[in-house]
Amino acid sequence: MSDLFKSKATKAMLIVLLGLFSAQGAEEKRMEKKYRELTSEEARVILKKGTEAPFTGKYEKTKEPGVYTCRQCGAALYRAEDKFIAHCGWPAFDDEIPGAVRRNVDADGSRTEILCASCGGHLGHVFKGEELTKKNVRHCVNSISMDFVAEKNLDIPFKRAVFAGGCFWGVEYYLQKAKGVIQAVSGYTGGTVENPTYEEVCRKKTGHVEAVEVLYDPQQTNFETLARLFFEIHDPTQANGQGPDLGEQYLSVLFYKNPEEKAVAEKLIGLLKEKGLQVVTRVEPTKTFWKAESRHQDYYFVTGKQPYCHRPEKRF
Repeated sequence: MSDLFKSKATKAMLIVLLGLFSAQGAEEKRMEKKYRELTSEEARVILKKGTEAPFTGKYEKTKEPGVYTCRQCGAALYRAEDKFIAHCGWPAFDDEIPGAVRRNVDADGSRTEILCASCGGHLGHVFKGEELTKKNVRHCVNSISMDFVAEKNLDIPFKRAVFAGGCFWGVEYYLQKAKGVIQAVSGYTGGTVENPTYEEVCRKKTGHVEAVEVLYDPQQTNFETLARLFFEIHDPTQANGQGPDLGEQYLSVLFYKNPEEKAVAEKLIGLLKEKGLQVVTRVEPTKTFWKAESRHQDYYFVTGKQPYCHRPEKRF
């Protein structure tokens, strides 16, 4: 009995010690990430899972274009375009930036809590089946759990990358679904004609390729991760286009903004060549990106169709 007791006591002590080390590690991690200092009211909601009074939050009825971020760590959470007025007393969103929001069963056992996936800060709760929007989802978020980055300031905390891999519809579709991607926009780049139209690019006299510009959160993803995905959603060995779409406007091009991004692109191409792939993707410095016509934006999300010449294929 005494040996058994000692064994149980030892295990209990180990559990306590592990808990202490874990708590210490979490605190050190918080210090390393340099989370923003919170007011007592912010801490009550974000850290202690409290709720601000309804109809008191500063973002309840805001409509300005931009991105809502985590108050504690600054990670991008929601696009303003996904915000709607739910008349519930708190800001409401029917979608989230991919991978930005984590779900837990609430302490009450019935609701679903939502937290920032980057730091674990409490955001609010998510509800389904209310039929308030077509997506039939409502993220009910405390204003105090968020900050806001206006559209004109997006390039301060976030970064952009440009990829060309055939018809921009398919490239946009897969990049938009990637973790940490705030926005993927179809457009034209690489040529000489300013503000080109789709018809001009198709006539092959502009020098432009169909491309996608990605706005992403560097706290949640990076250029290399997106570049790897780019090589896995199109065929980098096809020299004359992509799938059935042939012509110079459909060429495979990875654009870089600095020597570091160029080195990443060349490294990935080297890895693919080591695997036996005859990669023809061009690596070029970025040029002015011209946004395509509205009918080309979010094409597969709007139509509900699936990409016809792009499909994910593991290559790394």
